[in-house]
Amino acid sequence: MTIQQPSEALMPRSYPPEFRRKVLDLVASGRKVAEVARLLGISDQTIYVWRRQHLIDTGQLPGTNSTDQSELAAARKRIAELEAELAIHRRAAELLVR
Repeated sequence: MTIQQPSEALMPRSYPPEFRRKVLDLVASGRKVAEVARLLGISDQTIYVWRRQHLIDTGQLPGTNSTDQSELAAARKRIAELEAELAIHRRAAELLVR
């Protein structure tokens, strides 16, 4: 059993869109996912996720496209900020009442 160092924690890496496109092009050209993953040092599961999202973005599969996902993430972040701000104001109002 290997113990991960803090720097090796399971943080997802971010790859530029051009890299993702090239990886998907390699797979589309007939190369096996496992081969491409090993060659580039990425998880084969990552490639499968990218391929599925590409199929959703191009309308070949049902699902939430990338643009909608990023808008939802931004909206959720803003909602969390507003809820935190509201909690602060409520707490301040409670303190002023006393």
